[in-house]
Amino acid sequence: MNLKSIFSYIPEVMPPEEKKLGFNTKLKWTLVVLIAFFILANISLYGLSENALSRFEYLAIILGTDFGSIISLGIGPIVMASIILQLLAGSGIITIDTTTVEGKKFFQGVQKLLVFFFIIFESFVYVLMNGLQASPGFTEIVIFQLILGGIIIFYMNELCEKWGLGSGVSLFIGAGVSWRLITSALQFIDQQGGNCLVDFTNIACSGKILVLVQSIINKDTITFLSAGAAIIITVLIFLAVVWAQSLKVEIPLSYGRIRGYAVKWPLSFFYANVIPVILAAALIANLQLFGGLLENWLGYPTFLGQFVDGQPVSGLSFWLGSTNILDLAIRGGLIPQYLLQGLIHIIAFVILCTVFSIFWVKSSSMDAKSQARNIAASGLQVAGFRQDIRILESILERYVMPLTVMGGIAIGLLASFTDLLGAMVSGTAILLVIMIMFQFYQSIARQHMTDMNPALRKFMGGSQ
Repeated sequence: MNLKSIFSYIPEVMPPEEKKLGFNTKLKWTLVVLIAFFILANISLYGLSENALSRFEYLAIILGTDFGSIISLGIGPIVMASIILQLLAGSGIITIDTTTVEGKKFFQGVQKLLVFFFIIFESFVYVLMNGLQASPGFTEIVIFQLILGGIIIFYMNELCEKWGLGSGVSLFIGAGVSWRLITSALQFIDQQGGNCLVDFTNIACSGKILVLVQSIINKDTITFLSAGAAIIITVLIFLAVVWAQSLKVEIPLSYGRIRGYAVKWPLSFFYANVIPVILAAALIANLQLFGGLLENWLGYPTFLGQFVDGQPVSGLSFWLGSTNILDLAIRGGLIPQYLLQGLIHIIAFVILCTVFSIFWVKSSSMDAKSQARNIAASGLQVAGFRQDIRILESILERYVMPLTVMGGIAIGLLASFTDLLGAMVSGTAILLVIMIMFQFYQSIARQHMTDMNPALRKFMGGSQ
């Protein structure tokens, strides 16, 4: 039995019969997936013992999940399958021509098999290595729930991709980060269950805005500076990412059959969009998680690092990770070790984001050849040039790969640098949520454009 015959046994979400879904239909299914995500995130795993789930906080943000719930795996298996497949395809170990329909189906089939493998593998790893410790006699039940939740997330992602506005992976991350950003700003319940709004002077608040007000009342200068810096940095990161998202190269196109009809096709500076950051952040977060689980299982630290309260203090996990340098400087705890860690974190992020940008563009039909084929098939051509796919490809090659590399380097710098500045949630998480929201805005605008302009429908559909 070959792989293609195995693919036929894998259930899938059927695509819509219509070539182009209306905006209301896409919005409806996106909201259905989003509501289902929040409901599942509040269903706790049955049979789970007392766990220190706070150590998974960063990983939960990046993987779009809530540890301890039935969807604890989050998008982890999907992301890991994508990373492995892109590395194999990008290095030439396996050759899949994603420019053809058959090649694209084969690529997606292999990716599905890898996703199911990682769902099962990660479920066993989390439980058997005491990441999510089950109560005595409930090990198999907890593993089954994790596998079930992982499969549900996978098909919710597929449903959103085929029937909704954009990717389910992006939707889950955006929803999770947005919720954490709100709670980080306005949380008034502490870890012991105390309500600071009841006794504002004696019970410490958790939300940065409330902490800022509380520090003014208590005349606590250090806490005031720390909370104020987190709020200001969050606003500055937001403005910087919004500005960076506006950078683009516009290629003038004309419609050959209609004289005088012209459009400008934008190529974003962050050409590979948010995907490289998701893959890079998830890879580092998974290394840290596996290092902690391995230490718990073996009883001693490995080269991946030593962990205290779930946080790496040495090894590869520590040096690839990040520390809030700004807050340490305010509190007088900044030492050269953290500066070196920050430098390594920046270098690692830049390299990973650049590599993943290149691999993603080549494997997702965003390269110059694929874009030229889409333009030619729609009847559009570059203004001032005759309608020839070779000319289109040569012109696009001037922009696509340079934008891919420069965008990968820039987004890696932006994500890693913001991690070191100590925003209300992780700098990478804020960057992700802003870019994801902008991506959904572009998807809505593109939908509106094609609804209003049927001539662009075929072209826009092929370039999404």
